[in-house]
Amino acid sequence: MPIKIPDSLPATAILESENIFVMTEYRAIHQDIRPLNILILNLMPTKVVTETQLLRKLSNTPLQIKVEFLQTVTYTPQHVDSKHMESFYTTFEKVKNRWFDGMIITGAPLADVAYEDVYYWQELCQIMDWAKTHVHSTLHICWGALAGLYYYYGVPTVEYREKLSGVYPNRVLKKSSPLFRGFDDVFLAPHSREVGVLEEDVLKVPGLELIADSEAGGPTILKTTDSKYFFALCHLEYDSDTLALEYQRDLEKGLNPHVPCNYFPDDDPSQKPVVRWRSAGQLLFSNWLNYYVYQSTPYEIGGHTGK
Repeated sequence: MPIKIPDSLPATAILESENIFVMTEYRAIHQDIRPLNILILNLMPTKVVTETQLLRKLSNTPLQIKVEFLQTVTYTPQHVDSKHMESFYTTFEKVKNRWFDGMIITGAPLADVAYEDVYYWQELCQIMDWAKTHVHSTLHICWGALAGLYYYYGVPTVEYREKLSGVYPNRVLKKSSPLFRGFDDVFLAPHSREVGVLEEDVLKVPGLELIADSEAGGPTILKTTDSKYFFALCHLEYDSDTLALEYQRDLEKGLNPHVPCNYFPDDDPSQKPVVRWRSAGQLLFSNWLNYYVYQSTPYEIGGHTGK
C-alpha cells in the first residue's frame, strides 16, 4: 500500500531506501480514489523509530493510505525535538470533528504507573471515547492495548514477577479469523512488558474474544466481536534491534535484566539477533487494514468522500 506522508518526515528517506512505496503529494491527488485515513497516536518516547516501524508495516498492500500522527497536549515528549512534533504531529482539538477509517494507539513505558496517575490519562480517555464514533476500527498495541482493555471493559492489569522480554511462540486460537490469514498455527512475536491480563478476566467480558495467546505471557491478541477494537500485547512492529536496545538501556539503568528470551543466537548479547517475526508482523497489519478497515469502512465516512 503506498503511504502518503510528508516528504520531510525522517521515516520517508528510510522507507524509500528499503524500496518501500512512499507516495508524493502530487501523485496522491491525481489518483481518483479515496485514501484510507489512518490516525496514529504515538505515545512511545522514541517517536521517529516508532513512526518508521509502523509506516513500514502499513505500506505493503495495493491501496493508498494517508497517515497522520497525533500527540497528547497534556504531556510534552522529552526525547524528541519539539520542531519534529510541531512539523509532523497534530492534536486532538484539530481532529475531533473529523472521521478516520482506522487508528493505532501505541504502547508507552508506563507499566509501573496506575492508569489514573498517568499524566495524560484523561486526554487519552477522551480520545478513546471519541474513537467510538469517529474511527471505524482501532488497533491498540502493548500498553495501549492494556489501557484500552481497562478503559473500555475494566479488565485489570496483573504484574509479572519478572519482565517478559524476548521472542515467544504464540498460538492462533481462532484460525478462521481473517486477521490470521496466512499465519502459521504458531507464530513468533517479540514481547516486552512487565504486566499483562489474565484469560479468566478476558473471558468474563461479553463481546470480547481471545484469538491468540502465549504460554509465557497469557493473552496475546484480542478483539471485539464487532471487530471495532483490536488489542495486541505483542510487538510485531519491532525492528531487529529493538529488544537489544531495550536490554542495553535496562543494563545501563542498573536493573539487572535477563537476556531477552529466544532472541540472541545462543543467548549471547554480543551476537546479532535473527528476525523471525517479520512475516507475521506484515500479515497482521496488512490483514487488519484489508479485512477490518478497507473492506468494511463506508466510502463516505463521516459524510466526506475524500475526493
